[in-house]
Amino acid sequence: MKKRTFLRLGRFIRPYGFQFVLLMLLLLTGNLLSLAAPLLSGKAVDAIGIRAGGVNFPLVFQNCAGMLGCYALSSLLSYTVSSRLIRVSQAVSHDLRKAAFDRMSELPVDYFDTHPAGDLISRVCYDVDTVNATLSTDLLQLGTSVFTVAGSFLMLLLLSPRLTLVFLVTVPASALLTRFQMKRIHPLFRLRSKELGALNGFAEERMGCRRSIRTYGVEDADLTLFDRRNDAASQAYYDADRASAALGPSVNLINNVSLAAISMFGALLYLGGGLSLGSLSSFVLYSRKFSGPIREAANLLAELQASAAAAERVLDLLDEEPEAADSPEALLPRRLRGDIRFDRVTFGYDPGHPVLRNFTAHIPAGSLAAIVGPTGAGKTTLVSLLLRFYRPQRGTITLDGVPLDAYSRDGLRRRLALVLQDTWLFGGTIAENLAYGAPKASRAQIVEAAKAAHIHRFISSLPQGYDTVLTDGGISKGQKQLLAIARCLLTDADIVILDEATSNVDTETEGEISLAMERLRQGRTCFVIAHRLATIRGADRILVLDQGGVAEEGTHRELLAAGGVYAAIYEAQFSS
Repeated sequence: MKKRTFLRLGRFIRPYGFQFVLLMLLLLTGNLLSLAAPLLSGKAVDAIGIRAGGVNFPLVFQNCAGMLGCYALSSLLSYTVSSRLIRVSQAVSHDLRKAAFDRMSELPVDYFDTHPAGDLISRVCYDVDTVNATLSTDLLQLGTSVFTVAGSFLMLLLLSPRLTLVFLVTVPASALLTRFQMKRIHPLFRLRSKELGALNGFAEERMGCRRSIRTYGVEDADLTLFDRRNDAASQAYYDADRASAALGPSVNLINNVSLAAISMFGALLYLGGGLSLGSLSSFVLYSRKFSGPIREAANLLAELQASAAAAERVLDLLDEEPEAADSPEALLPRRLRGDIRFDRVTFGYDPGHPVLRNFTAHIPAGSLAAIVGPTGAGKTTLVSLLLRFYRPQRGTITLDGVPLDAYSRDGLRRRLALVLQDTWLFGGTIAENLAYGAPKASRAQIVEAAKAAHIHRFISSLPQGYDTVLTDGGISKGQKQLLAIARCLLTDADIVILDEATSNVDTETEGEISLAMERLRQGRTCFVIAHRLATIRGADRILVLDQGGVAEEGTHRELLAAGGVYAAIYEAQFSS
């Protein structure tokens, strides 16, 4: 893992620093015990040497028992460290995943306009799991390798400094090869994570519109698009894994050459009397302990590149700027009258192509205001500006005479209730969904809101009634919208915004919702965006948007009498 990335992860590891240090000390102790075993093995070999008195069996058994004890204790410590490190790594991953999800909740809305949901899910789930694998497994193996290599090299120097000179050639060769390979591997693993995120985004998008895909009969074309993205992800995986797979065998070749050289020069030293048979045996064992972890470390470094790429994607998400904080003097509204003014507001998602141009309008407190107009006229944009999802490039928006930016963002949004065309319900019970914006609501209040939204009869017909758990295919879109309207009725909001809230209900239900809206508007300012005009004929004020501004303004009767854009829309919808 890159040093910079590891340092950035440090703030998540730091709370568990003491446990990491303790585990590393236990790991060091286990490695020291493991390193003592080959030395005892060499002494046992020397004790077997034929002398006048024969084999020194007590010394042989003593050294063998010592070897067995060292290996047993080393294995026990290794298991203890491994099991505990898994727990600590899960805690770090938990904190990292929570931080990533928390940051997503703080990001401005326009961030999600340019980043696919599947890619963000991939960062929070797959990439964090990849980091977890490094902390729980790879980090342990890497620590073991470092301790083993350092300890083995020290023992090699003690046994035969001359024979150790072989590693002055092989070790630098392994290091240079590994460094060269790492420079090639890291970009490949970063590309792999990116392609997987894109594939997840594509799959998530297609799963959400599978009914439309089947309706239009474009499964084959859709599979072709998936195959292209799948091929790109598979190729990225192949390129990264192929490059990393070449590293281990290359380092292993150098290690085998060093072992052959040690065997040859060690035999010459033994024959010349410069090294005992037991010392040569220990040296060979230590040389394998020395070269083996180097090979394993090379393979681990390839895996660490994947973890580094995954960690960078998660950390990049954490580095994104959150929504601008409210000023310390921001107002926390307890109640709003709901008097809304737009004064020469200009806004565009792309500043060079404004959706609203010098838009000016006044919505008096307690009134029912309707916004109509052709697609792309800026109706939903007004709602986004009112909720402070975006800020206008020019002009001001005031609420009860106070600039919108003067209110705390959270406090403002708590005084507004919103029902969208695309309703959102989560996988809980109906009662939990209805009380989402009013968690302290009683069952009686929930039932009353459902009755007002004309959804109580349907809920009562279900086997578990209000305790029915919602599923994707359990209810229709129209019923989902009625549940969302009931949820809106249950809130204590001062301003209610209905954005195409009746688009998925039939004409009869639409009339019932009109009655519900009459109850809803009592003491509140209602802001309705609609293409279908049946629910807004009783509005106090209707704004007709066209070309980013107000083309017409008035009541239903006034606009029909004017014979302009509104009259044309109305005539198109209701004639014959």
